[in-house]
Amino acid sequence: MDFTEDQLLRYSRHIILPEVGGKGQTKIANAKVFIVGAGGLGCPVGYYLTAAGVGTIAIIDNDTVEMSNLQRQIAHSVNTIGMPKVESAKNTFKALNPDVNIIAMKKRISKDDILDLIKDYDIVVDGSDNFPTRYLVNDACVMAKKPLVSGAILRFEGQVTTLIPGDGPCYRCLFEEPPPPGLVPSCQEAGVLGVLPGVIGGLQATEVLKIILGKGDILKGELLIYNAMKTTFRKVKIPRNPSCPICGENPTITELIDYNEGYCAMQ
Repeated sequence: MDFTEDQLLRYSRHIILPEVGGKGQTKIANAKVFIVGAGGLGCPVGYYLTAAGVGTIAIIDNDTVEMSNLQRQIAHSVNTIGMPKVESAKNTFKALNPDVNIIAMKKRISKDDILDLIKDYDIVVDGSDNFPTRYLVNDACVMAKKPLVSGAILRFEGQVTTLIPGDGPCYRCLFEEPPPPGLVPSCQEAGVLGVLPGVIGGLQATEVLKIILGKGDILKGELLIYNAMKTTFRKVKIPRNPSCPICGENPTITELIDYNEGYCAMQ
């Protein structure tokens, strides 16, 4: 890929890195990333991947911007309250980097369309805020053999992991089934520190870029947990479960499942 003079200047701090260089920046420019959620996590993930020059970024969300979002969802503003989150985010990202093709999808992912939606993308990022979506995205990525970078936040704690189908565990190896509705509080019920999504979303974006570049050690088989109050990070090993219902030796889940709504994950 031949970069323009403006692009060489924009990406110069990448290009001078031996681990990136012109070839690496070309890989970034040719990459396609699918982001689930335009909320607390999807905003910083999309922002940084746009700044990095990822060629195509799709972002899917069915919600509109509300005042209560603005404490943490940095792609939105008072001027976009009432606007679909994906449109608000698209406008913000395009203002940052017109080079990037931003595809806004205002809709709810379902088992009927997710495989078709992600088929043309290299990497999927999960920034969703409910357990049915989290499990649906995991299962679809296993079936489609798409790398998945998953993040979650609640109160003062966040977590991130990278799932590579066929090479390490999936989300169900860690948590086989969704918890009963109401067991895990939502951020509306329990709260979330506004800067926390920036930490976890930045880590997710970093994992995506390392996958694109084929450099560094990704969080495959590891769950990274961040505690903002203690300013600590710790890693938990995630073993692959040979009896996992979706990625195990004898899968029992052979079709995508839509779980009942009513759950809320760590966002």
